[in-house]
Amino acid sequence: MVTVTRGYRAFQAVNAVALAGVVLVTLFPFVNIVARSFSGEQEIRAGQVTFWPKGFNLTTYERVMSDALFWTNYRNTVVYTVVATAIALVLTTCYAYVLSKKNLKGRGLLVGIAVFTMFFNGGLIPNYVLVSTLGLRNSLWAIVLPNAISVFNLLVMKAFFESLPSELEEAAAVDGSGTYGTLLRIVLPLSKAVLATMLLFYAVSFWNSWFAGFLYMDRQELFPVTVYLRNLIAGATAGTDNTASSEAALQIAASIQAVTIVLTMLPIMLVYPFIQRFFVSGVTLGAVKG
Repeated sequence: MVTVTRGYRAFQAVNAVALAGVVLVTLFPFVNIVARSFSGEQEIRAGQVTFWPKGFNLTTYERVMSDALFWTNYRNTVVYTVVATAIALVLTTCYAYVLSKKNLKGRGLLVGIAVFTMFFNGGLIPNYVLVSTLGLRNSLWAIVLPNAISVFNLLVMKAFFESLPSELEEAAAVDGSGTYGTLLRIVLPLSKAVLATMLLFYAVSFWNSWFAGFLYMDRQELFPVTVYLRNLIAGATAGTDNTASSEAALQIAASIQAVTIVLTMLPIMLVYPFIQRFFVSGVTLGAVKG
């Protein structure tokens, strides 16, 4: 029987208090945003809103949800995220599977090229010129293609594929299965955890991305919802002074921003619980080998 010492109990107590503090500090901005989104503008202006809504109302939600441009940009974000995540997942899986083969000629060069891009890139202006020259501006591909493969995700998937027993693929080859058949019928069914993890990584990244849309899109109807939110914040903070009317306008804008943030976060919050059980196992399995 294991004896629990006083020192261990003290450690557990201190650890619990420390973790509770970290959770509180982490959750406070989110809880405050949600509370502000349901609060009245006067209560927000008076600084009365912390954890709970004050002056509960849904007027701001009605105001934001009645804006046709918001829903247009919201739909754009859904389309961009779904298409970009699907393409990124396919490309990353294929590239990682190839790199996991130790007998592949030129494997070291391919890995080096991928790792090189983690530390060096052409820069903002060359990337903009490249995208413009290819005629991708004001199109879905300007957001999808430049970020189609994350090297970090690539290396995690590569390590995961290397951790799978080679005997499985050898047995499949004996049965007459080709490379693609082995990948589709043997490897991918065993890779649900890491695939779900990569799906979450890519989806969150593309959903929260705003700079590509801001840089490569010229028309408002093509913006993702994150650019809509960015323009909302920029419009609220630009050209303000210390007058009471400007302060009131800022508080109204802050309420609208809170509602927009909550509506923007909602899809990821709804999807995450279904993927979370794969999250830790996927990253851990992908980190078994370097």
